[in-house]
Amino acid sequence: MSTRHFLTLLDLTPDELKHLIHRAIELKQMRNQGVIYEPLKNRVMAMIFEKASTRTRVSFEAGMAQFGGHAMFLSPRDTQLGRGEPVEDSARVISSMVDIVMIRTFSHDLVTQFAAHSSVPVINALTDDFHPCQLLADMQTFHELRGDIRGSTVAWIGDGNNMCHSYINAARQFDFKLNIACPEGFEPNAELVQRNADRVSVMEAPEDAVAGASLVVTDVWASMGQEDEQRQRMREFRGYQVNPELMDLADKDALFMHCLPAHRGEEVSASMMEDPRCVAFPEAENRLHAQKALIEFLLQDLLQS
Repeated sequence: MSTRHFLTLLDLTPDELKHLIHRAIELKQMRNQGVIYEPLKNRVMAMIFEKASTRTRVSFEAGMAQFGGHAMFLSPRDTQLGRGEPVEDSARVISSMVDIVMIRTFSHDLVTQFAAHSSVPVINALTDDFHPCQLLADMQTFHELRGDIRGSTVAWIGDGNNMCHSYINAARQFDFKLNIACPEGFEPNAELVQRNADRVSVMEAPEDAVAGASLVVTDVWASMGQEDEQRQRMREFRGYQVNPELMDLADKDALFMHCLPAHRGEEVSASMMEDPRCVAFPEAENRLHAQKALIEFLLQDLLQS
């Protein structure tokens, strides 16, 4: 059977994604009940980081430990990936020694190229274009608190970035409507929007986007690597802050999510982070459970052998 990778949400079918959400909830319950479940003893994950992270490293490393396996952290100083050694050579070598690879980097092409030459599953833990693992956690969180998201309206407020792109894919795979509010010049990828025009709408006014929304989501205005644009973006995104007043325009049972870290006073107000509608911290914890379900799914053939 060919090796399965998880580079975007489109690499799994809608039914497979639903299975992951339900399995993540099961694994969470098992952990909370103190159940020891170690299907990955003597198995190794290589974690390749070109972009720093808190939640990504902790969740993957903890998940592999809880599964009885080992996670190997590799920083840019620890590998020759893209520095003198071709990506395909690194992929062949690293995948010959481990059971699964997680990559958090800038270029989505690098992850795609690595996966094409890897003999083991590769997980995209974030690129400049997509952040699919975060969407698994977000969809799990919504399902736990509000049930099936199918048919709901989701509002994305802010930059048309990698998280926004993954929300577009999620709208397709989980069958919901997505309203995207962003300043002119900061829209998401036009081709991606066009491919999902039946369920994705781009607009400028946040107030229009949140109308009737069951979920409101945002992210930092300047992502990693865009620090030199911070001052300009602060000007351009004025008026795109998610705060209790904006949330009041959404559905009365709406939830607010943020992938963190949150810049209080910028894309989200301090009061919104403490608002009972904010579920950013359960959402962050669910990175652990959703990714454990993903790892188990990608290694299912190995587990059955």
